[in-house]
Amino acid sequence: MNLVTVVFITGVVGISGIAIGYFLRWLVTLGQKGSMELTIKQAMLEAKDKAQKITDLAEHEAARLLEEARRQEREKDAQLKKMEERLVKKDDLLDQRQTDIDREAENIKRKIEEVKEIKERVLGMEETKKKELERVARLTVEEAKEELVKKIERDNEEDLSVRLRKMDMIGAEKMEQKAKDILSSVIQRLSTSTVPDVMSTTVDIPSDDIKGKIIGKEGRNIRAFEKATGVEVIIDDTPNSIVLSSFDPVRRQIARVALEELIRDGRIQPAKIEELVAKAKEEISKIIKEKGEAAVYEAGVFNLDPRIVIILGRLHFRTSYGQNVLQHSLEMAHLSGMLAEELGGDVQIAKAGALLHDIGKAIDHEVSGTHVEIGKRILEKFNADPRIVKAMQSHHEEYPYETLESVIVKVADSISGSRPGARRDSIENYLKRLKDLEDIANSFTGIEKSYAIQAGRELRVFVRPDDVSDLEARNLARQVALRIENELKYPGEIKITVIRESRVIEFAR
Repeated sequence: MNLVTVVFITGVVGISGIAIGYFLRWLVTLGQKGSMELTIKQAMLEAKDKAQKITDLAEHEAARLLEEARRQEREKDAQLKKMEERLVKKDDLLDQRQTDIDREAENIKRKIEEVKEIKERVLGMEETKKKELERVARLTVEEAKEELVKKIERDNEEDLSVRLRKMDMIGAEKMEQKAKDILSSVIQRLSTSTVPDVMSTTVDIPSDDIKGKIIGKEGRNIRAFEKATGVEVIIDDTPNSIVLSSFDPVRRQIARVALEELIRDGRIQPAKIEELVAKAKEEISKIIKEKGEAAVYEAGVFNLDPRIVIILGRLHFRTSYGQNVLQHSLEMAHLSGMLAEELGGDVQIAKAGALLHDIGKAIDHEVSGTHVEIGKRILEKFNADPRIVKAMQSHHEEYPYETLESVIVKVADSISGSRPGARRDSIENYLKRLKDLEDIANSFTGIEKSYAIQAGRELRVFVRPDDVSDLEARNLARQVALRIENELKYPGEIKITVIRESRVIEFAR
């Protein structure tokens, strides 16, 4: 068998295999197609059954909902009908009431007209009667009244004068008693502590060895401390204590805080002193602001300039005769408010005037003038209410009383300062301070007499006109002021008044 025959036979066999494989594949495909068509028909039948069931259920539910909606509609129709019937009844009732009201209004108008007619007839009768009486008596009503009063006065002149005097006396007694009742009631209503508060300027130290560190080499530390704080440091033989001297209470407080911190730290040197003094200033400034805000809140005084509030807070470190000035001002504010309520004054103005009456004492060691003048300038500068200025400026009678509130502030100041235990300054110290002022004035030649008044705030000097001329009186006032500045220590300002009075006497015989 040659190669061609083999190739031919192989090709025939391959083609036959392909044909047979295709035929078998076709048979398998026919079987699968029949099975799939069957499955699809079965699924379609099941889907139709389910769709029919869903349709039946939906129709049933729709019928139920339709019936429910019809039922609700019938109920709403019934309710609307009932409401309409009620509204118709109310409308009828309102119409009936309006008719009754109109009828009653007509009756009232008719009665008013009748009353007017009766009143006019009565007035006419009275006028006729009065004219008839005047005709008969030949006197008018005013003339008859005047004649009757004169007759009564003539007949009872002595009795009337006695009664008038008695009424004057009773009225004065009642007014005095009323004033006492008001003051006693106000004092009893305000219950505050009267313990004196003396500003301490003594700093305790653990041992006297610290004194040497505070002084430093060749006094370097103490000079740096005094320069930074502006106070005088007194180191003497007193054990375990150092004294700080300054009329500025805020500076003295800053120095105390800084010195105590230096002692605790132990590193006492100029750089550390400056650092701790700056820290103490910040701390005291914060305290001043807090105290001022707390004071105005407690007193119920608002709408003040923040700068006034800060200056007011400085009074927390200021004392007057041992009495803390800020506490004194708060107490006065409460007293003034109660007095203003009793007397019909402006409560807010009275409170503000009392709270700010001593604000000048916060800086009276820095600014010339009395604390009243300084406080007046402060309030005017920061646009305080002029009524507040008038209320506070008269508490030492430097200005006349212009308003009721100014009198109230003066009275409250007297009450607060005169409370037992409120002020600690002894009578001996008080008299010594006045005597020192008078002794300085009396030491000059040509002085007739001198008086220290207003608790040492003013010195009045009377000179002999034959010994002292007008020009010399001016020089004398300046010399007395210089002596006081050099020899005495005092807060604020002292006013020196030199009086030279000439009298010419002649006799006519």
